[in-house]
Amino acid sequence: MRRQRRTGRAIKRALGAILGVLLVGAVLAPVSTAQAVPVDEAEPGGPLYLVTLDGAGTAGYRGALPDQAVALAMRLRQDRLLGLVNAPEPTYRWTTALNGFAVHLTEEQALELQADEAVTLVEPNRIRRTAGQGTGAGLSLKGPRRGGAGTVIGVIDTGLAPESPEFAAAAPLGAEPKRFGGGCLTGDGWDADDCDAKVVGARWYLDGFGEENLRANARLSARDTDGHGTQMASIAAGNADVPVRVGGQRLGRHGGMAPQARIAVYKACWGAPDPADDGCATADLVTAIDRATIDQVDVISLAVGGPAEIDTVERALLGAAEADIVVAAAAGNTGSEEYAAHPSPWVTTVGGSTGLPRQGRVVTAGGARYEGAMVSTHGVGRARLVVGAQVPTAGASRADARVCTPGSLDARRVDGAIVLCERGTVGRVDKSRAVRLADGVGMVLTNVSPGGVAADFHSVPTVHLAERQGRAVARWAARHPRARIALRPVGVVREPRSVARWSSTGSPLGGVLKPDLVAPAAGVLGAVPGTDGWDFVTGTSAAAAYTAGAAATLVARTGWPATTVRSALDTTAAPLPGPVLHAGAGRLRPDGAARPGLVYEVDRDDYRAWLTGSDPTLNTPSVLLADGQRRARRTITNIGGRALYFSSTTVGFRRDVAVTPAAVRLGPGESATYTIRVRDPGSRSDDGRVVWRGATGTVTGIPVQISR
Repeated sequence: MRRQRRTGRAIKRALGAILGVLLVGAVLAPVSTAQAVPVDEAEPGGPLYLVTLDGAGTAGYRGALPDQAVALAMRLRQDRLLGLVNAPEPTYRWTTALNGFAVHLTEEQALELQADEAVTLVEPNRIRRTAGQGTGAGLSLKGPRRGGAGTVIGVIDTGLAPESPEFAAAAPLGAEPKRFGGGCLTGDGWDADDCDAKVVGARWYLDGFGEENLRANARLSARDTDGHGTQMASIAAGNADVPVRVGGQRLGRHGGMAPQARIAVYKACWGAPDPADDGCATADLVTAIDRATIDQVDVISLAVGGPAEIDTVERALLGAAEADIVVAAAAGNTGSEEYAAHPSPWVTTVGGSTGLPRQGRVVTAGGARYEGAMVSTHGVGRARLVVGAQVPTAGASRADARVCTPGSLDARRVDGAIVLCERGTVGRVDKSRAVRLADGVGMVLTNVSPGGVAADFHSVPTVHLAERQGRAVARWAARHPRARIALRPVGVVREPRSVARWSSTGSPLGGVLKPDLVAPAAGVLGAVPGTDGWDFVTGTSAAAAYTAGAAATLVARTGWPATTVRSALDTTAAPLPGPVLHAGAGRLRPDGAARPGLVYEVDRDDYRAWLTGSDPTLNTPSVLLADGQRRARRTITNIGGRALYFSSTTVGFRRDVAVTPAAVRLGPGESATYTIRVRDPGSRSDDGRVVWRGATGTVTGIPVQISR
């Protein structure tokens, strides 16, 4: 009987495949009545363009045909379109996250394709920057000891340095991934054994960026030579309890947010000879997203910014969401100059919050104290203070010595002293290296204009002072030319959390409220390639990786679908001061996300309906009322195991905003729809939160923006 059932299933699969092939013609709408030219006979085109056809990829297909048949139909349809404009063979083809391709076209060919009714979007290949903007104040992320077992995080970035102890397979990783089907590609600097139980996938994509545009030390493999990708992977899923030692200093222990999660590397970001040209080509990003969707990762970490529009990258991320993948992406670091990247409702767009700064102080002989940033755990006792501009070496200018350019300081006068160096011209860590090479024992780094301070890994103990404190120390040094000072580490300083001023703000007129939430982004410690192996990073890239790790832990712990995970992350966030267009739902609280009480469920197919306009309503865990809108409806579902009463309140609004019904009783899995109504329309914008409290103490809140 079992053999008969197996035979019957095999016959059904075979018949399904045959039926799919036979019905390919039926699912292919005619592209045009013009005569198509075979793709392999076409002439090479101009710049690289990304072309998206209408409809979903196989990840969003819900019909009866096998995925193989649907993908074949897509490829045939793509070939017909390419032939119509006499285009060459595409650089990339996509059939899973979306239906489309990247191909070199002339402007005329691109316009002709854009005019075809089967084409949704044609846009040129562009370079995007990763969302890490430098070092910061020094948050040493210890992370939980467990979490994320059985999940895979797809890190789309600059690659990975697999030799870091953050990715050692010896750590206890728990359950094996259930659905991941990716593999490892070898290459320059990446061998087959660089993939193991922790690093389960490695691929790289370069054709969009172009090999001719690479810097000299680039590796044609998944190996990271930049450091950004390694940092993001370690923040998201680095092993727990890894000792941190830099330059002989012990800085505690480090671990990622999901230390038991596996990592799949998709290298789509590259370095150029001029660092200003570094970045990620959108064609490579889309290909990496498509591959991660095929591989069935559980979470995608995308620490890359971009425009506040739904472009090809966002459409590819929609396919990932339709495949039940949680997507965490960086909002960007442009503050209020540009709106937040990744405006799609299927992406958890993450802004940046301030961290826990590492501080130190300069103490003068008279007892005056000046606070600044300092990562070193070693101080400097009383030592002479010399001003860099006053101790130039032979052949060096005072201007070079003022900013402590390497080779500009006179070792005879710097020996055993602390050097006052001004910021500018050369890198901050280059200045401390210059002090060490001149036998100095410490550095006071001063800003000469308004700006932030950073706790870098310096060659000598260093305190970085803001402009006002720096000028005060310089004046004191001028009055006391032979005086001695001390540099003393203070350590991590607890400060109220807030949204970083450079974290990108959401659009008041966007389709949905962004960012969704914020996470630590200022001076977050992570692993990097190289001898020391650690560095700090600042930017919403760190926040996105942090959130990706929290999402993986939640997936592993609960087994919830991606849309439920997104809701839980948002609705349990801790509110922060300031506009919701800056903070979203607030600061991510990973521990609280496992107990949301209520969730805002979204059928993953509803995202495409929203995109196409066939259903403009979407049950997002946030509300944006614009263009005179005065009401919105949302549906809440009791995710707990018992029947409970839930009551609502409105918080923070300046005008009259009401929720009806104000209270509901829901059994396990039951839902209720409520209405948010603005009774007083007013002429000014407003924002606040709608909060539901459960009888067991659960608190579920969503941000509401009223734009006028």
